[in-house]
Amino acid sequence: MNVVVSYDISEDKRRTKIHSILKSYGQWVQYSVFECQLTDTQYAKLRSRLNKLIKPDTDSIRFYFMCACCFGKIERIGGEAVRDDSIFFADGADG
Repeated sequence: MNVVVSYDISEDKRRTKIHSILKSYGQWVQYSVFECQLTDTQYAKLRSRLNKLIKPDTDSIRFYFMCACCFGKIERIGGEAVRDDSIFFADGADG
């Protein structure tokens, strides 16, 4: 599944922990926004880990689910290059 995760965390220490967790699940694309491609199991684990850290009365995390077609149509101007998670295997023909 394709998920855009945004967060608004009031405390620096918690915000750093949230950011660190999200870095292991997706690509950091803006200050408090990540793009993630997750399995159902990965999503459940991510949500559980984040839920244990936040203070619901002051913090907010949002998950925006996007179909593959819409996720592929994301446009951007500037910023860091998109990370390519594809795996390519050489067939040995070039070398």
